[in-house]
Amino acid sequence: MRLDAGLVFLSDSRTNAGVDAISTARKMTVFEEPGDRVMVLLTAGNLAISQSVRQILAEGRDEKRSLWTARDMFEAASIVGDAVRQVHKRDAHALREAGIEFNVSLIFGGQIRGERVRLFNVYAAGNFVEATPENCYFQIGEAKYGKPIIDRVVQPSLPLGEAAKCALISMDSTLKSNISVGLPLDLLVYEGDALRVTRFVNIDDKNAYFRMIRDTWGQRLRQVFGEIQDPEWDAGNPAEYPLARQGEADRWGQPVRARRERNNGRA
Repeated sequence: MRLDAGLVFLSDSRTNAGVDAISTARKMTVFEEPGDRVMVLLTAGNLAISQSVRQILAEGRDEKRSLWTARDMFEAASIVGDAVRQVHKRDAHALREAGIEFNVSLIFGGQIRGERVRLFNVYAAGNFVEATPENCYFQIGEAKYGKPIIDRVVQPSLPLGEAAKCALISMDSTLKSNISVGLPLDLLVYEGDALRVTRFVNIDDKNAYFRMIRDTWGQRLRQVFGEIQDPEWDAGNPAEYPLARQGEADRWGQPVRARRERNNGRA
């Protein structure tokens, strides 16, 4: 999430090749030069590809053009894209021969001294898009289960603490619904203009705050669900929020009755 106050990054650590081949690998990498730059890389997709990209970026410290020499975050994102293309050039043909798709996606963000915080989504082709005030967050990997809460809550003005809470609730929703996502989690909250990592935590199933999030969110969802009015099916009995207006039930049912009459009662 790219917010007015800074950045929030959250990743899980489960990798698998099936329900009986589950392992753990970190998907967050931090590149930091305190006082000058902080950059964070999140990865999803084929683990071998993402690890290769990360290794190229880490080993490039002494190169003339690297994350450590980039003038701004746009150039840094371009360097990440170039690393993806380098791995594609080396491995894509062999993967295709083995029937494996070149599948990797990355979130890359941070701040370089002299400019604002920025966030990018880097694709498998090495191209990328930047977060905007209208779309201030990115998700990669298994995104659909945790997306609704972010869409309803996150906006650029959201304080970092609330954004971190929202990210954890979103991740918990995904953990609940998809076995391919699992603990531990890495959470990094970057305060704009700090130019160093100030808040980082590795979260496992013993973390008291995350356990509270998991228990409280489930309880409150059930509570709110129970408080919402049930649908009113009797059109003759007025309700504050009727599901159907007077006569709608007949119109909905008419095509079914007509079809049954034409077929001598057979549905």
